[in-house]
Amino acid sequence: MSQKVQIFDTTLRDGEQVPGCQLKTEEKVVIAKELEALGVDVIEAGFPISSPGDFLSVVEISKAVKHTTVCGLTRAKKDDIDVAAEALLHAKHGRIHTGIGSSDVHIKHKFKSTREQVLEQGVWAVTYAKQKNYEVEFYAEDAGRADLEFLARMIEAVIAAGADVVNIPDTTGYCLPHLYGKRIQYLFEHVSNIHKAVVSVHCHNDLGMATANTISGLINGARQAEVTVNGIGERAGNTSLEEVAMTLQTHKDLGLYTDIKSERIYDISQMVSEMMRMPVQPNKAIVGRNAFAHSSGIHQDGFLKHAENYEIINPADVGVPSSSIVLTARSGRAALKHRLELLGHKAEGQELNNLYEHFLLVADEKKMVDDNDLQALVASHLVLVK
Repeated sequence: MSQKVQIFDTTLRDGEQVPGCQLKTEEKVVIAKELEALGVDVIEAGFPISSPGDFLSVVEISKAVKHTTVCGLTRAKKDDIDVAAEALLHAKHGRIHTGIGSSDVHIKHKFKSTREQVLEQGVWAVTYAKQKNYEVEFYAEDAGRADLEFLARMIEAVIAAGADVVNIPDTTGYCLPHLYGKRIQYLFEHVSNIHKAVVSVHCHNDLGMATANTISGLINGARQAEVTVNGIGERAGNTSLEEVAMTLQTHKDLGLYTDIKSERIYDISQMVSEMMRMPVQPNKAIVGRNAFAHSSGIHQDGFLKHAENYEIINPADVGVPSSSIVLTARSGRAALKHRLELLGHKAEGQELNNLYEHFLLVADEKKMVDDNDLQALVASHLVLVK
């Protein structure tokens, strides 16, 4: 089995479903080009039948992207598949992503149907989509809550019908990582033709486990991860592209890799945040403002002695210019001395102790001490070193 993990980015489809984050076609094209430069393997460009704007976006992204596969989402319906195929006409490499619910909750309460009927509809959709001469990916919606025996039957049937990729979504973010991994393992053990298709994982973050579930799925044999930049998406969001890419890069012992050019991660994170008017939470892994910031005195001292004491990723590897030492009342003398030296000042021994006492008074009042505050302290207590 290949150790390459394909990155399927759905920022422009699932990510754009966040209320207030809709993009114009020209903005989607800009992001799509950056995703291609980032090294993404597949871009899910939209849901073509859902609106004229989504149809146009898939068309224009298909024209703009040179190497990356462009994907259009459909339901297991003839009109959906026809419209997606039309939208993908200009794609160098096109993929139709079709599917249907697989859990009893969806089968009974969403489709008002039966297992046998949805299985038949799913097989029909794959068979029909294959006639369009594109790659076909099948999604078994809500697979995280599906009966495993039925899920295996469904996946075996759609692969037999020609599915190139089978997507096992944890649509509601329900699964625990070890149990989701076991679902993927179960499919490899019970679907006789599983090796004829790529197994994909698409996890949501309702319980905060999307990335953990995705990694568990990959460890158990999946070779495509469906992600979004900054982890944006429906409800609590999707698996974060940057988290998956850097987890695999950091844990080389897993033997898995992607083609993501990690040094471009921070810039595209900022672009998506600005274009979608969706701020990145400060403590967001990899790309948050505080991801490489140190404010605790113990951490600052350790970091200044050797960065790997408290950083497992070099910020430059993801395009962040540098780590930062943030001065607060929790900071110690080592951090204060470091920041003073960056400003061209030197303090040692009792002089540093005296300044530190005054620094703590300022820090308690202001919470964060900036360079202007330090300059004011220096003017009162230190002599500028020429």
